[in-house]
Amino acid sequence: MSRPEDADKAETKADKSGARRAGDGPGEEEKKARRILHVDMDAFYAQIEQRDHPEKYAGEPIAVGGDPPKGVVKAASYEARPYGVRSAQPAVEADRKCPGLIFVPPRMEVYQKESRRIRAILEEYTGLIEPLSLDEAYLDVTQPKKGPPSGTLIARRIREEIYEETGLTASAGVAPSKFVAKVASDRDKPDGLTVIRPEEQMEFIAGLPIGDFHGIGPVTEEKMQEMGIESGADLQETSEQTLRRRFGKRGGHFKRLAMGEDDRPVQPDRESKSVGAERTFSEDISGPNEMLSRLEPIAERVSGRLKSAGPEGIPVRGRTVTLKLKSHDHDVSTRQTTLRRAVRSEEDLMRLAERLLSRPHPPEEPVRLLGLSVSSLTGREEGKQLELDFDRE
Repeated sequence: MSRPEDADKAETKADKSGARRAGDGPGEEEKKARRILHVDMDAFYAQIEQRDHPEKYAGEPIAVGGDPPKGVVKAASYEARPYGVRSAQPAVEADRKCPGLIFVPPRMEVYQKESRRIRAILEEYTGLIEPLSLDEAYLDVTQPKKGPPSGTLIARRIREEIYEETGLTASAGVAPSKFVAKVASDRDKPDGLTVIRPEEQMEFIAGLPIGDFHGIGPVTEEKMQEMGIESGADLQETSEQTLRRRFGKRGGHFKRLAMGEDDRPVQPDRESKSVGAERTFSEDISGPNEMLSRLEPIAERVSGRLKSAGPEGIPVRGRTVTLKLKSHDHDVSTRQTTLRRAVRSEEDLMRLAERLLSRPHPPEEPVRLLGLSVSSLTGREEGKQLELDFDRE
């Protein structure tokens, strides 16, 4: 496992993106712009397993998750990814693609503990932290608690401190907006730092494949391509009226992103009315068993978000669970239940998802999107036992 780059490597990457060198003073435009970081741990679960058990897993292709035939990959090491192994993939497919793939059972308590250690490092620099899951978060460091008002220098130092404290590497993107920061953090993984200055943002967006845009899944990407829109540059040249005519309100959202108009704030400690996650698939998912296997990583993500969804990042639970299904034709249906006791754990959410899939009957049509959300949130600790006799359906 390599250590995060020090000054020479970081400055080289900043130079490639046109970012100013460390030590230079900020320009006038940079002073006015927000400094948004997206910090993303590299193959978080898999990296922890390789760190803790180097004699078995270091340098090996591993997949954290359940074994074939019914298991699902939660995280794949970078040694496994060139074979096409990825998170949310059925274990049987991953096993077929990667000969010698080692399946490792997850240790969620360990991953949660490491996530808390990382969060403590982030809090040294800013109180404006918006966690997306256990292993990634947005930070607004426009006015940091310590250090110079330089997103580049703070991102570099955060990554160094994460490594020093945990032995784990993280990648980061620095930009004036959340959308660009998130895309940038994925540009040089693992163990990378990509900086996009305000004046470079339009050019950077122009070079993005259309599938990289926030809110554009495989189905929307296909429709964009039918319109001749393959890249951010194409989207920049397409009128908002044309996009709205084809995609409704979402068309306006896509156009604003293409023009660098993303002023969404980093929202720490917001009191959520609901917590959820969903996934769009590149092909139809048929049958309750396959749907259930694809819901497992979604339930894990929702459970992780519930652990920090309350004010000041306190864990919450919810009494109402909703299953969302969308067909290839964009027909959306939901199935919902409200429980006597609030739930949060991945196991409880999966039990409920299984029941919702079967009631009143299994879905008759294939789906392209599955989602789970939890509402009627509470921070109170309630009983540990899940009551499967639903109050309401």
